[in-house]
Amino acid sequence: MTKPIALAIKWVLIIATLGGILWIAAKLAAAGNVTAVVIAGLVGMGILAVYATRRAVPLKYLVPGLIFMALFQLFPVVYTANLSLTNYGDGHLNTKEESVSDIIAQSVREVPNTPRYKMSVATKEGESADTGDLVLLLTKPDGTMFVGDKTGLKPLDAAGVDKTPVGKITKAPGYTILNARQVNARKELQSLAVPTSDGGGVKPVGLSEAFEGKSTVTYDAKADRLTDTSTQPPTVYEPRDARWVSTTDATQSFPQGWKENIGLSNYTRILTNDTIRSGFIGIFVWNVAFAIISVLSTFLLGMLIALLFNDPKLRGKGIYRSLLILPYALPGFVTALVWKGMFNQDYGIINQTLHLGVDWLGTPIGAKAAILITNLWLGFPYMFIVCTGALQSIPQDVREAATIDGANAFRTLRSIIMPLLLVAVGPLLLASFAFNFNNFGLIYLLTKGGPFNGADTSIGSSDLLITYAYRLAFSGSAPNYGFAAAVSVVIFLLVALMSIPGFRRTKALEEVN
Repeated sequence: MTKPIALAIKWVLIIATLGGILWIAAKLAAAGNVTAVVIAGLVGMGILAVYATRRAVPLKYLVPGLIFMALFQLFPVVYTANLSLTNYGDGHLNTKEESVSDIIAQSVREVPNTPRYKMSVATKEGESADTGDLVLLLTKPDGTMFVGDKTGLKPLDAAGVDKTPVGKITKAPGYTILNARQVNARKELQSLAVPTSDGGGVKPVGLSEAFEGKSTVTYDAKADRLTDTSTQPPTVYEPRDARWVSTTDATQSFPQGWKENIGLSNYTRILTNDTIRSGFIGIFVWNVAFAIISVLSTFLLGMLIALLFNDPKLRGKGIYRSLLILPYALPGFVTALVWKGMFNQDYGIINQTLHLGVDWLGTPIGAKAAILITNLWLGFPYMFIVCTGALQSIPQDVREAATIDGANAFRTLRSIIMPLLLVAVGPLLLASFAFNFNNFGLIYLLTKGGPFNGADTSIGSSDLLITYAYRLAFSGSAPNYGFAAAVSVVIFLLVALMSIPGFRRTKALEEVN
């Protein structure tokens, strides 16, 4: 490639990258995220400074890796740690101001004899019909049109808008109209309320109409209290623990709370709550045992098979090796589900073949044994591949020298082959330990953390810390993302603390080489 062409390609790529960063910065600015805009600008200037000059040659290779490490490693860790210091979860998703607006909008009641809007339900263009934020396209009886969402009502420009003879909007630039099936699938439509400037709100009625009514709840910003006039006498609510709680009955509160910083409360909850603490310790012990047993069992089996197939006298090694790699080649989730069926107490092939009646997945010990057996099947081919490559890299004359010195096969394996093998596979064993410590997929597909103890479905007998955090964040009647984030941070710290000594030992093994 000639120098002018290479130079042109380089500048095209630089300009395209800077254009992408500018587009991202514009989106972030529109969302009001000033910090992210500044970071995007610094990244853009850094890319220009590195790649537009002939200096800093090493950085030209390091910058892409550093950017991806920051995006996919550092940012998730920092974000999770920041989230763990909040009460973010069900009922605490928005700001305090947004909770006030939502409560007032939800309390809207229709005023008798007032005209209704013609309504179409839509999402912004480009957003999914299943998950995008819902907006209401509204037409008043006088023909004026509005767009309504949780932030309020805005006028809708008539250019490009199509309506039915009765005023229902069927097309609007920048929006995707949802059909009846899509609208019925969005359960949150019934709770959607659009606040208006006069303290009232607009709420849907069915799929094609909406009414504008008056709110029964008012907010006194000076006293920082809500008053519900729909009760007699009116009920007054005050802020308490990030919720609006009745001043006369502490058990009565609005479901809309707000997100706030709570410091280290999530971490102290892990240590001080008796139920969580006892369950957490039990899960942690099983978690460590599962990771260690999984690594040792898969490594030993993989190594022994690799030693067997490394014998030059054995014929057909290529066929055998191909067959042994099959469990590793198949998708893990498929294999886990197959093993789940095989462990079934009534019609599973294991109980039927061995004439057993073991409830593998219904008892704590049986579930853990089933998990370890399945993970052994899934993991030993990887260790077999790694050990095969490492064994083939050991010079044959080293083994011959050991034989000449009088070492038997076991002594050669222990004193010569194993130290040289661990030089290559030691870091991989640590990586395998970290992977199995957070092996969410296997546990979730095989047992989902069960069996559970009685009515307590928060802590399962075969739970790992990662499946426990998942259940806290996404299951149950009140998911708690902040607490789940705290558990995730603890997992991160535990894996890091347990891995550091291991990496130091593998560094010492380098002297063997």
